[in-house]
Amino acid sequence: MSTVQQRDAPNTTDALAPREIAARVESIGVAKARADVLSVLLLSILAGAFIALGGAFFTVVVTGSELGFGVTRLLGGVAFSLGLILVVVAGAELFTGNNLVAMAWASRLISSRELLRNWVLVYVGNVVGASATALAVWLAQVHLLGDGAVGETALSIGLAKAELEPLPAFFRGVLCNALVCLAVWLSLGGRSVTDKVLGVLFPITAFVALGLEHSIANWFFLPYAALLGAARIDGYASGCALNLIVVTAGNIVGGTVLVAAVYWTAYLRPRTAD
Repeated sequence: MSTVQQRDAPNTTDALAPREIAARVESIGVAKARADVLSVLLLSILAGAFIALGGAFFTVVVTGSELGFGVTRLLGGVAFSLGLILVVVAGAELFTGNNLVAMAWASRLISSRELLRNWVLVYVGNVVGASATALAVWLAQVHLLGDGAVGETALSIGLAKAELEPLPAFFRGVLCNALVCLAVWLSLGGRSVTDKVLGVLFPITAFVALGLEHSIANWFFLPYAALLGAARIDGYASGCALNLIVVTAGNIVGGTVLVAAVYWTAYLRPRTAD
């Protein structure tokens, strides 16, 4: 290749520019909204399982740590990142990340019905995958690791979530999914597996270290704690239901308003000639 040809050739190693990411999110949103039901459900179940495995990994990593609160949360966040890394690299459909499909809806490329169809199917599949993985982890007796210390950690996580007041739960959900959608956004800008992993790692580590709330992860933590004995505690079931409803609402606001709406307005909104 001549020097001129090399200079004019497109760069296939640099990350996509934000405007290019926005266009890519929009086109992917159309494909997601119109995918067949079986594919969506299967990939959604996988995503729920992947996030649950990240949650189980987090639980083991933070158990018994004597590194101090901040460092322990940091390491736990790195461990939990496994879940979204699997979703992004292996391929799966995650409800919180799919809040970005709203960008295609805002551009009127898909209907409200198609948007809601995707969200409902993906959420149901995620719940099945996360809850089934909680059962599998329980049957595998992961809670017995560390002479039962892992089980104690898992139980305390579930109880804390069930006791969380609605207002902080909502805003923790908002901030959480802003970071999750930004992680997906960064991963879509990458061109290699390494790019995608690094794009996911820091936002997800941040949301975990900050103690924010992820609805699909909670479909692992809450049922897992129930299997470990929390279900026998008065008010646990109602606390779980309230947490899941409020956090899901917060996740939707965080993903659609703080990320999808902002980037759509910046890069994809119709422009009028001056």
